[in-house]
Amino acid sequence: MKPKILIVDDDPGTLESLSRAFALEGYTTVTAGSAGRALERLESEAIDAVLSDVVMPEMDGLALLGALRERATAPPVVLMSGEATIATAVRATQLGALDFVEKPVSLDRLLLTLRNALRLDKLERENRELKSYWSDELSLIGESPALIELRRLIEKAAPSDVPILILGENGTGKELVARAIHDLSPRSLQPFIKLNCAAIPAELVESELFGHEKGAFSGASARRIGRFEQADGGTIFLDEIGDMPQPMQAKLLRVLQDGTLTRVGGTAEIRVHVRLISATNQDLEGAIAEARFREDLLFRINTLSLKTPALREHREDIPALIAHFADAACRRNNWKLRNFDSDAVGRFREQHWRGNVRELKNAVERALILAEGDPIGVGDLQGVFSEASIPLGGVPRDGALKDLVDAFERDVIRERLRGFSGHATNAARSLALERSHLYKKCKLLGIDMRER
Repeated sequence: MKPKILIVDDDPGTLESLSRAFALEGYTTVTAGSAGRALERLESEAIDAVLSDVVMPEMDGLALLGALRERATAPPVVLMSGEATIATAVRATQLGALDFVEKPVSLDRLLLTLRNALRLDKLERENRELKSYWSDELSLIGESPALIELRRLIEKAAPSDVPILILGENGTGKELVARAIHDLSPRSLQPFIKLNCAAIPAELVESELFGHEKGAFSGASARRIGRFEQADGGTIFLDEIGDMPQPMQAKLLRVLQDGTLTRVGGTAEIRVHVRLISATNQDLEGAIAEARFREDLLFRINTLSLKTPALREHREDIPALIAHFADAACRRNNWKLRNFDSDAVGRFREQHWRGNVRELKNAVERALILAEGDPIGVGDLQGVFSEASIPLGGVPRDGALKDLVDAFERDVIRERLRGFSGHATNAARSLALERSHLYKKCKLLGIDMRER
């Protein structure tokens, strides 16, 4: 997508000449004849950078810069003036201008300044997003042997350029591992583009991955750049690759082999250079045996594999994870920081955590909302754990017999479906049930058979 530049000047000739020059360099431009109009534009449009004159009636460029500084997020600003003074330049820098150029402007100098401003702004935004991601989302927190080994493998794998397959249950942080590999790699300043293969309708996967040309199909009103082109020079992360439709598996294999792709409805071959990281919670060897996944594609994406451990395999990290999630949630919501006492932490450690770290994070935040105590104790945890969250040992602590039986059956069926990657026939056979009986059970117990 072309960067959009807002040019602000009360001279129509300057607006026209700079707009034409920037358009020839591949930028999209919008103009404003006053600082007030510029603020209106910024309210209604996504602007990547602002180029503004200083001397203007009513509100000058410095006042505009000051108004932008009050906003939570603002595009980079370059100021220009034919009445430049050292004092004006210093004031502009203090207010946050990235550069200050004199009129009449040198077009080459202005273009270089603009490119540098956009590049610096991109790096700063990515840095903010990365800090937020590591602070607020699932994190590789813990000093258990399983986590130490996972971090060690990430550090060894990151500098190479080989395809990596991340295996693990839902909620174990597979995307976080993929992001960590990218951030520690030589491609860290290049794009990290992700696609959940299970979340895209089968008929749209090719367009999402490789893009399409205008008119390629009904609704294709403009050219679309696919995820592979967006990731050129960087990393593409294909989550839930085991759910990729079979026709697309062959096309993906060809792109990985040749390094070229063709947009849907196009004829030109486009060369891309990306690093592929894939993830799945499925048994791909079993999927190959059932003819649901291509063996040659598995060989191509699995030069190196990493496994994210289930939370029940590193319970000793639960106290540290609770503290991390509680701190992040309180900061994010401006809540008073509260802790969990040792008995409450012990109750968290007893849970089975089928949703792994993601489920733990949700439970911690739910406790912070529902609990009255400080520190939060066992008595404050009523309603915190999900209905089907069975404590270690397999049986809930209290409840009516029918509810206990239903909870146990629900847990067993969900685990069996997960073990067979959602394959109902195999799950029913392992439970010595008819497939139709399993469907009835799932409907009665409120189980979505598409769950993983």
